Amino acid sequence: MNRRIVVGLDGSAESVAAAHWAAREALLRRVPLHLVHAEIWDPPLIVAAAGSEERRQAARTLLREASDELLDKHPQLDISAESFDGQPAASLAHATAGASMLVLGSRGLGTLRGFVLGSVGMAVVHSVEQPVVLVRASEDALPHVQGRHLDRGVVVGVDTGRPCDALLSFAFDEASRRGCTLHALHSWMLPPLAGSGAAYNPEVNARIAQLKRTGLDDILRPWQDMYPGVDLDAQVAVGPCAEQLLEAGSEAGLMVVGRRIRRSSVGTHIGPVAHAILHHSTAPVAVIAHE
Repeated sequence: MNRRIVVGLDGSAESVAAAHWAAREALLRRVPLHLVHAEIWDPPLIVAAAGSEERRQAARTLLREASDELLDKHPQLDISAESFDGQPAASLAHATAGASMLVLGSRGLGTLRGFVLGSVGMAVVHSVEQPVVLVRASEDALPHVQGRHLDRGVVVGVDTGRPCDALLSFAFDEASRRGCTLHALHSWMLPPLAGSGAAYNPEVNARIAQLKRTGLDDILRPWQDMYPGVDLDAQVAVGPCAEQLLEAGSEAGLMVVGRRIRRSSVGTHIGPVAHAILHHSTAPVAVIAHE
């Protein structure tokens, strides 16, 4: 199986940042990097056919310049490039078949820190079963940064009711490769009336918190045994899951969230927590598809 990393390029600052992030990740994993550009070349009847060839040439120039820039920064990197004539989301999904990861740029929200995940990015996240990483054009993703993103920790949310091997495998593996701390967080909510004080019982809630912590430790123990070199920071917190994860990941080098694979005629759904993380995380976000 081809374990290369695929990155989508569209000429935006975000996609260039994604390419540099993906290049460092490819070196960590010792795998090739494959640059992909996709758009529909065939013009409408009212547009001159010459426009298609101009766009093809622009795509070739984009890929060549990106390859040259990455090789100048990382001469040991194995890089290939490819352009597709077709719908970008479908083309990226095709190019990612058999790969280990797809990396895309994602636009910031201006004065609000976070992601805007466009229609192409959302379609790809829904359709690709390999890990998809969304990267902003932030300081840490810029080409002159050497390794800063590697030591800032990996954050993963853990559902103790439905633990996910794919999610934890990816998170532990990333932390191991980076030599950084893995922050595993499980959040839970107080009983409905506890916020008003009517049903708040410190002893009961302390017991619940201890049970939650025991459940988290039990889930993480086999993974800690498999990755003894990973510095694991396991935490249980009270509050909405997305809010807790965003707070924990405010200074992280990578956030890891899950997306349940749903094969049905009613479409796809990434879940409210993953959706919130994708749109508001300031760190790169890895979306891991799982059953």
